[in-house]
Amino acid sequence: MKLLLQNGTVVNGQESGKKDILLDGEIICRVDTEISPEEADEVVDLEGKLVFPGFIDAHTHFDLEVSGTVTADDFESGTLAAIAGGTTTIVDFATQNKGETLREALANWHKKADGRSSCDYGFHMAISDWNEEISAQIKDMIEAGVTTFKLYMTYPAMKLNDGEIYEVLKRLHDMGGIAGVHCENADIIDALIREARSQGRLDADTHPRVRPAQLEAEAVHRLLVTARTAGTPIIVVHLTCEETYREIEQARAGGQEVYAETCPQYLLMDDSLYVQGGAEAAKYVISPPLRKKKDQECLWKALKEDRIQTVSTDHCSFTTGQKAMGKEDFTKIPNGMPGVETRGTLLYTYGVREGRISPEQMCRVLSENPAKLYGMYPQKGCIAAGSTADLVILDPEKEAVISADTQHYAMDYAPFEGTKIKGCIDKVYLHGTLVVDEGTVQVKKAGRYVPRQKYTAPQ
Repeated sequence: MKLLLQNGTVVNGQESGKKDILLDGEIICRVDTEISPEEADEVVDLEGKLVFPGFIDAHTHFDLEVSGTVTADDFESGTLAAIAGGTTTIVDFATQNKGETLREALANWHKKADGRSSCDYGFHMAISDWNEEISAQIKDMIEAGVTTFKLYMTYPAMKLNDGEIYEVLKRLHDMGGIAGVHCENADIIDALIREARSQGRLDADTHPRVRPAQLEAEAVHRLLVTARTAGTPIIVVHLTCEETYREIEQARAGGQEVYAETCPQYLLMDDSLYVQGGAEAAKYVISPPLRKKKDQECLWKALKEDRIQTVSTDHCSFTTGQKAMGKEDFTKIPNGMPGVETRGTLLYTYGVREGRISPEQMCRVLSENPAKLYGMYPQKGCIAAGSTADLVILDPEKEAVISADTQHYAMDYAPFEGTKIKGCIDKVYLHGTLVVDEGTVQVKKAGRYVPRQKYTAPQ
C-alpha cells in the first residue's frame, strides 16, 4: 500500500523544506515538492507539522542488573516510552558479566529484548573481562551486527585497566569497530568516598562532591592518550562539563578522531538539585553527576558549533523505592534516571525554539549522526528515497507539561516533573506503520533487531 504524507516541513540533517513523502510499504519511495494524491492509496495532511527521521537513542540501559537491583524499565516499558517520544531505534548495552563470553552476553540481551520491543533495537557490547578468547570473539560480534562496544573506567564490576583498554582499542582498530567509554577516575573517586565516610557525609548531596568534573576530564585525557597510541577513533559518552570538552577539543586540534555525546540532563539540569538532600537529591544521583550552569552553556555552544555529535539519554531508571536503598549511604543509591520519552520534545523546546540549535542540527544529533556513527545510515537517520519509513511528526505549537502521571515508564516520578513543553510528538511511523497517533501509542511490540554495519564518520 502506498501512503502519501503531504504538506509537512521535512527536516533532514542538511536542509528543511515543505515536501511530500510517498511511502511504499516499509520504504520511502519518493520525496518531492509536490506528489499527486493519485499516486497513493491513502493521503495524510501534515500541514503545520515538522517531519523528522525517526530519532535514534544509542545509549539506553533496559533490564540491567546493577547495584543489587534491576532497572525499573525493561525492554517492554522502556521501548514503549521510547516510541511514544519519537525514538524509533534504541541501541542498548548488552553487558558481559565477569566470567561470561561475549556470545553469552549477546544471547542474554536477545532474550530480554526479542518480541518485547515497541521500537527497533540494536546492541553495543559492554566488555568487563578481557583476554585472548574475548579478543577473538570481537569478530563474532561484528558478524552478528554488534559493531560498537562500551568500556568503563569506573565501577568495580565493569572497570578495565588502562592496559586492557589499549588492547581492546587496538583490536577494534584491526576489526573496524569503535568504542564509547565512560570516563571517570575510579581510584580517586574511591579515595574521596572513603574520606566522606570517615567524616560521616553519607547523604545524597555528597554524590557530586566525590565525582567532581576534574576526575571526568582527567579520565578523558587518559583515554585520549590511550586511543591515540592505539590509533583508534573513540567516542566519549555522556559528556558533562567544560573541562572535559577542552580535553576533547585539544585532541581534535592534534588531528585525533574523537566523537562526543551528551544528554538532556546535562543540558538542562545542574548540581543545585543535590542541595535538597535526601530522597529528592537521590532522584538525580547519576554518574557522572549533574554539573554547573556554566557547563550547560559550554555544551549548548558546542552543539551550536557542531562539536558534539549526538544527544542520547543514558536512560537507566529506578523507582523512588529503589533509590531509597541508599537512604543511609549515598554509595548504595542506584545511579541513573529515565529519559527516552522526553529527549526529542526537550531538545525542540529548549534547543530549537530558543534558538540554541537549528531544526537541522536537532535532526543531526538525534537521527543522522547516530545513524552514521552506529552503522545504520542511510537506512535510518534521513528522509530519502530508499530509506526505511521511520518518521516522527512533531506539532511545533502543541503544548504539554511533563508529568509522572502521563509517562510510559515503569516509574513513580519524573525527573523533569512540571517542565513545560512546546512542540509535542503527534505521530510516529515505524517501518511505514502508524504506531503513534495524536500522541497515543497504537501499536506495541513491533520493534525488530537491527544488525548494524561498521561506523561512518558524521560530517
